[in-house]
Amino acid sequence: MKKIIVFGFVLLAFVACKNEQKTPKAEVLPIASVFVSYHEKSLRLNPLNATFQGDTRYNDTLPNFLTDQFEERLSAFYSDYKSKIAQYPDSTLTENERLSKAIMRWECDINLEGLAFKEYTPIDQMWSMNLMVGQLAGGSSAQPFETVADYENWLKRLEDYTEWLYAAKKRMQQGMAVEDVLPKSLIKKVIPQLASVADTPLETHLFYTPINTLPETFSEADKTRLTEAYGKMIMETLIPAYKDLVDFMKTDYMEAGRESSGIQGIPNGDAYYAHQIKLYTTTDMTASQIHELGLSEVARISAEMEKVKEQVGFQGNLKAFFDHVRVKKELMPFTDPQQVIDNFNAIHEKMKPQVDKLFDLQPKTAFEVRRTEAFREASASAEYNPGSVDGTRPGIFYVPIPDVTKYNMYSDEDLFLHEAIPGHHFQISLAQENESLPKFRKTLWYSAYGEGWALYTESLGKELGLYENPYQYFGMLGAEMHRAIRLVVDTGMHAKGWTRERAIQYSLDNEAESEAGITSEIERYMANPGQALSYKIGQLKIRELRAKAEKEMGDAFKITEFHNQVLQNGSMPLALLESQINDWIAQTK
Repeated sequence: MKKIIVFGFVLLAFVACKNEQKTPKAEVLPIASVFVSYHEKSLRLNPLNATFQGDTRYNDTLPNFLTDQFEERLSAFYSDYKSKIAQYPDSTLTENERLSKAIMRWECDINLEGLAFKEYTPIDQMWSMNLMVGQLAGGSSAQPFETVADYENWLKRLEDYTEWLYAAKKRMQQGMAVEDVLPKSLIKKVIPQLASVADTPLETHLFYTPINTLPETFSEADKTRLTEAYGKMIMETLIPAYKDLVDFMKTDYMEAGRESSGIQGIPNGDAYYAHQIKLYTTTDMTASQIHELGLSEVARISAEMEKVKEQVGFQGNLKAFFDHVRVKKELMPFTDPQQVIDNFNAIHEKMKPQVDKLFDLQPKTAFEVRRTEAFREASASAEYNPGSVDGTRPGIFYVPIPDVTKYNMYSDEDLFLHEAIPGHHFQISLAQENESLPKFRKTLWYSAYGEGWALYTESLGKELGLYENPYQYFGMLGAEMHRAIRLVVDTGMHAKGWTRERAIQYSLDNEAESEAGITSEIERYMANPGQALSYKIGQLKIRELRAKAEKEMGDAFKITEFHNQVLQNGSMPLALLESQINDWIAQTK
């Protein structure tokens, strides 16, 4: 693919005349060229983003994100583009260009703010680079393994990745010196993940998977060479690096691990949490405001749950009903993991006839349901991985099934709506397919918008022919309650001094998730403060905007058009979405 590089300068020409010398004004490039160069340079800065978008140009490299030099490059990048777009007055831009400019300005500002906080905990049990690289290593994710060059690219990328592993250890050692370390409970979860890579025999090693699936079209010489190279990389480079990390985390790092659960337990934790709230909600809400909102939502949803409990004739209080749902054998019917996957596919088939009534704008990108890979399944949540921008790789809904006999299906319909269709798959794929968007906007992700949209779509189940079973409807309420609880426990731990155990107990008292599932969730919030706030904040804003449109537009309101308005311009901060919907309401009226 041809590189498009815009340097953003014009060579001035001086023309001598008989009696005067004139200096023509430098030509001002269209703002579209700034958007192009921003996207191109951002891919070079983060080649993993390029890989996940289906852009293969940088598949052989992985910068060491944990160096001061890289952080300086990032700071210069965002500062430069913030200055560039400031040169274009809004009055000279189209509506779409003004929106793109506003989004890019937000991107630059929020990333520059984030760079003020040093990353001392680069490895955790939920979000870190080693887990992402492990996904790629399995050969069925975004990193392609189809040609000899693909296999060679991955070997080169692994060389860079090994540097990152040693840099991660160095950063954690620096964190120990300033008392910015993971809680002990999270360290305990990370060690088995790293050990599973450090202690596995070569033939069954995760990183050896591409060799076990070598294409038949490769020559025997290439097969032999690649097999030897992969074996050497794994045994002599990767495994020693992982063993070194395991030993470090079992000993020195575990001893230094903090007892506190929230980010208040580190220096400058309050300021960092305020930044995380802004990053993930795209609002200026405070932790206290969000905590009170969460308590209010928990009370509202509890009242709705009481109605379902009465509908099914359960005798006892709501907390007893949670226990009933957790252990009800009819809700745990599966004996083989494939049955779980088949059930999600059946849900998809059931709702297909109704989707057109709510969405006349639908993606072309294919979609699949897959089981989460074994190496991360025990700590993973269900999740969606986007397809490639060109649509050649499908969007994938990953489902963890660590013990199929304990898999409870009571919320599967709701989960499919959120993670798959019309949740993340519609929202992300439509943005990637939208040719009117600059490339940098096609793959942007604002959690309040993306997760807010996905949570909003859960409420569409009855309109899509689902939730006919009261337990599945209760699953929807349970999922909404789960997100409301997040507002309480995330702010509780990170701003109000709550312990991990108090957060777990609050969740057990107010939702039907299993204790193991709740524990995993609470530890997820501990690993990434603020992320869990985005779902409910975004959902409530989208519901507010829909209610406003329905009220002000009356008979002119069309649900398909409202959904188009929310989806057609891709991910954006909530204030910009609100402005866009308000403009649509005014124009339609």
